[in-house]
Amino acid sequence: MKKKAYILGACFGLMLATVFTMVPRAGAALGGSADSVTTDRKALSAARRATTVGPGYTVQEIASDATNVREYVSRDGIVFAIAWNGLMHPDLTILLGSYVGEYQQAAQKTPRQMGQRRREVRGSRVVVEKWGHMRNLQGRAYVPALVPSGVPIDEIK
Repeated sequence: MKKKAYILGACFGLMLATVFTMVPRAGAALGGSADSVTTDRKALSAARRATTVGPGYTVQEIASDATNVREYVSRDGIVFAIAWNGLMHPDLTILLGSYVGEYQQAAQKTPRQMGQRRREVRGSRVVVEKWGHMRNLQGRAYVPALVPSGVPIDEIK
């Protein structure tokens, strides 16, 4: 009898694990709508800090205990870039949205250069740059095709 209960419990646990891994993750972030900023804020356990209006875009800043993240939203309402700074790099699987797979593949193909604190990973559609040192890690990610015309990449910081 105990063996049957154990098997049923194991099957139920496996079934639950399967269901939860099949549920799509919420949050679009990079390439997603401005609504994804709220989803990202919740996923990162962050608080909304500020909204700044720039020429042709809006920057929505969120902050957690360890990291400040700025999401750049075009006039069309699409997140075209993200930038961050803080004690640690944020979870890019959340912030890169549908570009995370491309980033991971490109990162595996990009060799690390010993002694360099800056790393740039270029995929066919996304660019991710990381730099800094302990307690001051920074980075940015953007989709060149989504950056509004007239907005220089150097403004993403």
